[in-house]
Amino acid sequence: MAIDSRIQKTDIIGSYAAIGDSFTEGVGDPGPDGTYVGWADRFAVLLADQLPAPDGATHSDSPHGNFRYANLAVRGRLLDRIVAEQVPRAKELAPDLVTFCAGGNDVIRPGTDPDDLAERFERAVAELTDAVGTVMVTTGFDTRGVPVLRHMRGKIATYNVHLRAIADRYHCPVLDLWSLRSIQDRRAWDDDRLHLSAEGHTRVALRAARVLGMDTPADPDQPWPPQAERNTYEVRRDNIQWAREHLVPWIGRRLRGESSGDTVAAKRPDLLPL
Repeated sequence: MAIDSRIQKTDIIGSYAAIGDSFTEGVGDPGPDGTYVGWADRFAVLLADQLPAPDGATHSDSPHGNFRYANLAVRGRLLDRIVAEQVPRAKELAPDLVTFCAGGNDVIRPGTDPDDLAERFERAVAELTDAVGTVMVTTGFDTRGVPVLRHMRGKIATYNVHLRAIADRYHCPVLDLWSLRSIQDRRAWDDDRLHLSAEGHTRVALRAARVLGMDTPADPDQPWPPQAERNTYEVRRDNIQWAREHLVPWIGRRLRGESSGDTVAAKRPDLLPL
């Protein structure tokens, strides 16, 4: 995998803040206490493991050294609200690294112009790059295998092209999810087929670490184990169950103008040790 030449493997990242929506909050990857984990939390652990132990200590004493991490993401957030709420907080925290993933909830809405969306995204990137160490830009997924979003694939691809161009202009590393082949597997997705599973989030965290030139404990594109083929009846039964439990409520929220994150706050609003 090619490594962005602007990111040196020897660079020390001692603090990290994640900006975004449900993807970055970690929906689909529940932890033992009921809160979501997700790729950003997992990526934070990989970053922390790269830090040398504090003076006079070993990693067995303090496994994550002095590393600090904030996750400002909230499920359901649209780009403008992320820019209004999370970007100023990230600038205030001024970490060594910010991951910026936004616009996914906007681009799948009817009538949204990906060109206009990208202009607003770029203004936020300009703000962030003036205030923090490094901004990693995250592209959208290839949705060819997502039933609800398959017809949005061309629109998402257009937005992704803009994101890569913005990243190039502001010298940002790119977490390219479109090209991550392993998350095209059904097992990379949660039962709702809109959010990643725990394994899918893990694959993204590994890819993010590789973008920064880090050694990782596994290959994010490692092939999945063989899986038995399902018959037509099983596929139809699963599709009906999915529509009843996930698709209908999702459409209902859209029609009512509600968001799954209306009553949710950021899970880690401050830079805190892991």
